[in-house]
Amino acid sequence: MSILEVHGVSRRFGGLQALSDVSFSVPQGQIVGLIGPNGAGKTTFFSTLVGLIRPDKGSIRLDGESVVGLKPHKVAHRGMTKTFQNVALFGESSVLDNVLTAGLLRHDVDAAREEALKCLDRVGLRAIAHQQAGLLSFPERARVELARALCTGPKVLLLDEVMAALNPVEMQEVMDLIRSLRDDGITLLVVEHHMRAIMTICDRVLVLNFGKLLADGTPQQVANDPQVVEAYLGKSMEKRA
Repeated sequence: MSILEVHGVSRRFGGLQALSDVSFSVPQGQIVGLIGPNGAGKTTFFSTLVGLIRPDKGSIRLDGESVVGLKPHKVAHRGMTKTFQNVALFGESSVLDNVLTAGLLRHDVDAAREEALKCLDRVGLRAIAHQQAGLLSFPERARVELARALCTGPKVLLLDEVMAALNPVEMQEVMDLIRSLRDDGITLLVVEHHMRAIMTICDRVLVLNFGKLLADGTPQQVANDPQVVEAYLGKSMEKRA
């Protein structure tokens, strides 16, 4: 059985059809890329999956159970959460305390602190656990956001542009981390504009265009799909790599 099943999900904002009859399913342990032009509906779709936006119609099932209509913290408790592209940390608090708050979803304070330290270790930030979060660089802030998402204990983790503004070495480290999370049994959906990263780490790629699912296939199939090339990739993927 698929761990995530999406069927006929649609969402309109006034005159804008942001999502239109989106359907797919994801087996446990896949890394699935979600790509498309700016304004294609990617972030709206992620927000709909985790309960920040309610679909006008359609179903979303996590591990066989519907999550439509649940509050985001309830969806997270069921096992699906997302990172945020615009990272908002408690700047006056420590890195550890920022991550610990997410651990309170499943643990008491002491256990949440231990889990937070494990998650910081996982993303390579344990050494700065007690540093003030407001002093971090953008790449460090993005890693704290990832650690915070991991601290909720997700079955399905949605990553929204976690490689933005990273240099090639940092990007490779995040790609290795994503693979290791998959090896631990976490299923990942990844929104990313770095096409080399998407084509390298993903088992499968979904393409959104004007809120519709334009393509669904292996990275090679998607890269060679004429509709995808016309809508997003362009004549040369190198320009977007």
